[in-house]
Amino acid sequence: MVGSRTYREVAPPSRHLESFLEMMAAERGAARNTLAAYRRDLVDLSGFLKRRGRPLEAADAQNIRDYLAAVRAAGNKATTQARRLSAIRQFYAFLLAEAVRSDDPSHLIDAPKIGQALPKYLSEDEVDRLIAAARAQDGLIGARTVALLELLYATGLRVSELVGLKLTNIARNGQTLTVIGKGSKERMVPLSDPARDAVATWLKARDAAHEKGKPKSTFLFPGGGREGHLPRAAFNDILKELARAADIDEARVSPHVLRHSFASHMLAHGADLRSLQQMLGHADISTTQIYTHVLDERLKRLVEQSHPLAKL
Repeated sequence: MVGSRTYREVAPPSRHLESFLEMMAAERGAARNTLAAYRRDLVDLSGFLKRRGRPLEAADAQNIRDYLAAVRAAGNKATTQARRLSAIRQFYAFLLAEAVRSDDPSHLIDAPKIGQALPKYLSEDEVDRLIAAARAQDGLIGARTVALLELLYATGLRVSELVGLKLTNIARNGQTLTVIGKGSKERMVPLSDPARDAVATWLKARDAAHEKGKPKSTFLFPGGGREGHLPRAAFNDILKELARAADIDEARVSPHVLRHSFASHMLAHGADLRSLQQMLGHADISTTQIYTHVLDERLKRLVEQSHPLAKL
């Protein structure tokens, strides 16, 4: 079944796939998670093709259509289908550019239509309740939780950017963060007063708990795993626990929902799209424009409250 990726076991990676991933990393600065997603999708396609007696680099347009039909039949969403087609297109465009093939079999295949879903976000009151739940925690863990939450809500960082922050990313005056985002692009994000205070409190508590003679971690939020920092999954678990304490449905709370909440609340309080684009690290402002639903709602409320005919 394509949807559960059963093809991975029967399809060893192609040398052309490895070359493609190396190019994406070296020339386009693709992030590790992006590369992992490309690998999964293309190895899945490779397994599908192998069962039909074709190597990955020799697929034709009908093979790809058949694969996408199988992905669709397995119950995958249109967004998943579109993501896999995007990986396929980039791979075969690479083979064409490298003269491995003389054509691109994916060129004329249409992507599935995707309706633009509005981002899910929390109300300002709900975010306040989450922060209050974090501040109710004691000790070192409590200080870390408050710093994580205040930083995320103040900056709208991606979760990988947040947990991967290093001490050197914080300006000496504590006013800003330097963030390395997607494609290794650097951006500077201002910090709110609550975020600055929370980080200062966390660093003081962290230093007090540090064992003498042991090297200090370079990460702002150290972890005991291979990566050296707090894992993304661990932070997600922290948010679920806070949601339960704040009497909010935990299914509605995630790092990405808080990123959406930051953006939605910023726009609702008058931030402009260009500034928001820079803070979120979006390469294209069209990505940021999805948050304009907040402006639509604000205008609707303004008309309902102020227009003389609305009162009738």
